[in-house]
Amino acid sequence: MSHPKGKLIAIGGAEDKGTDLENGEFRRNNLNFFELGILRRVVEEAGGVNSRIEVITTASTIPYEVGENYLNAFGKIGCTNIGLLHIRNRQDTQIEEYLERIRVCDAVMFSGGNQLRLSVTDGGTEFLNILKKRYQEEERFVIAGTSAGAMAMSSTMIYEGNATRAHLKGEVKITTGLGFMSNVIIDSHFEKRGRFGRLAQAVAGNPGCIGIGLGEDTGMLVTGGNRMEAIGSGLVVIVDGHEIRHSNIADIPDGNPISIENMKVHFCEKGNGYLIKEREYLPEASDGSVIRKQVDVE
Repeated sequence: MSHPKGKLIAIGGAEDKGTDLENGEFRRNNLNFFELGILRRVVEEAGGVNSRIEVITTASTIPYEVGENYLNAFGKIGCTNIGLLHIRNRQDTQIEEYLERIRVCDAVMFSGGNQLRLSVTDGGTEFLNILKKRYQEEERFVIAGTSAGAMAMSSTMIYEGNATRAHLKGEVKITTGLGFMSNVIIDSHFEKRGRFGRLAQAVAGNPGCIGIGLGEDTGMLVTGGNRMEAIGSGLVVIVDGHEIRHSNIADIPDGNPISIENMKVHFCEKGNGYLIKEREYLPEASDGSVIRKQVDVE
């Protein structure tokens, strides 16, 4: 299969915007979860402030509020050509107006929420086929997603897994995501919610996949379906299971602790990167002079 010409931007989130129960009540926060720098990068990769960006709020239980937040955030950086697609079910994916809008936009942005809603709503639809085709064939086309929207990008997707029990076999639930990438597993809110064990178990069960743990206000820009560059203010953790030697995960009953030998881990900050196919760490994935300039200015 040829390398996709489009770009993916997977963002670790910080914004379940009402889909997460905390202390018994919905946490509703504004768009201060995004360093506007990451949104700026989305806009820049899509072709600038006049780009048409469609925000898809399927994953969220409060789509209208989430949509407003995105309109405000993009507006702050001078980008006003933003559409909102509040797709709630599989019937909505067949609306001709929506199909036409994703045929002509410059970028789509999948919001956070529940990634299973994305895979269940969009899997096998013409809507998803159009996105995949454009991602494969068009150089400027950008697919961005935050939190659940990032986790759903790969073929192998974590949809459930309590961090405190993730060291036990069977506690991490995997299904098929939207399939823009086939050889990775993406997790979000990585350090904040202590998800290292969760991603490690997912990779141990699928050692052909590279695990990508995205911190909050942090993302990975993927070009050619292979070259990744860390963006944002936090940390990206890469988990490589290709050289695992001992692993008990196939032999133990559910609920028992897993044991794994020789799993590799890399940490990436802004400007570092990684080649997925070659499994190679890149100390400078972006133009180093840009990074230094930003540090000087700050």
